[in-house]
Amino acid sequence: MTTRLRHLGLFLTAVLFVHFAPAAHACATCFGKSDSKLAEGMNWGILTLLFCIMGVLGAISAFFIFIARRAASLESNVR
Repeated sequence: MTTRLRHLGLFLTAVLFVHFAPAAHACATCFGKSDSKLAEGMNWGILTLLFCIMGVLGAISAFFIFIARRAASLESNVR
């Protein structure tokens, strides 16, 4: 009995999603109007976040390269 109720609930949920899908409009970029101010702002936001992440990852990489070179130079001075 519970399996039938579960299947009925899933079916009704799917029907509701299909019925109300036209009400859920996408943003300007996804909907196809890529020349709007909203799309332009979103693109600049994506680029800003990308540059911030690349800066942090670059700094972490540079730190580990610095540590590796320093360890190599100290090892060569010991021998």
